[in-house]
Amino acid sequence: MAVHQSTHRSSGFRLPSFRRNGANSVTGAASSQAGVLNARAYVFASARVLMGFVFLWAFLDKTFGFGYATASGKGWVDGGSPTEGFLGHVAVGPMESTFQSWAGAAWADWLFMLGLLGIGLALTAGVALRLAAVAGSVMMAFMWVAEWPPAKHLSDGSASMSTNPFADYHVVYAVVLIALAVVSAGNALGLGRWWARLPVVRDHTWLR
Repeated sequence: MAVHQSTHRSSGFRLPSFRRNGANSVTGAASSQAGVLNARAYVFASARVLMGFVFLWAFLDKTFGFGYATASGKGWVDGGSPTEGFLGHVAVGPMESTFQSWAGAAWADWLFMLGLLGIGLALTAGVALRLAAVAGSVMMAFMWVAEWPPAKHLSDGSASMSTNPFADYHVVYAVVLIALAVVSAGNALGLGRWWARLPVVRDHTWLR
C-alpha cells in the first residue's frame, strides 16, 4: 500500500521569534539613549551660548555705553573706565581698599575687558572652554569678593542687601562655566570638534 505525503504544510504551533524582537528592543534602546544624549548635548550647548552672550554683552555695553549697565556717552570708547564704576564703589569685604586702588587703572580696564571679550567669544564659538572656565571662575571669584555676600552691612553701617551669605549668581556662573568645560559643550552648536582636531590643541589638551 502506497503512502502519499500531503502537499499542504502543517499550520502547527510555532514559538515566537525572540531573536528579532530582541534585536528590535536593543535597537530601540540604543536609539532612545542616543536621543537622550543628543538632547543633553543641545541643552548644554544652549546654556553655553547664553553664557557667552552674558559676557559679550557686558563687553559691548561697557565699550559703547548702550544705556544699560553703562550710561550713554560713558563707554570705554568715550573715555570712560569699565572698572571705575564698580571697583570704585566697593564698600565691603577684606579687599575693599585694594579694589578701590585698582579702580580706573589702565591695566585693570584692559585686563577686565579682554577677559570679558575672550570668555564671551570662547563660549559663543564653543572653543577653549577649559581656559574660559578658569578665567571666568577667577573673574567671578574677584567679583564675589568685591560684593562680599557674607556681610550684612557695608563699611558705613548701611545694609548690604545681601540675600545669601554664599550662593549668589557669581558662584552659579562659575559652576556653570566649569560644567560646560567638563562636558565639552562646544561639540554641539559650536566649533568644539574642529577646535579639538587642531594639532596644537591635540598636543596641549588644556587648550580644549
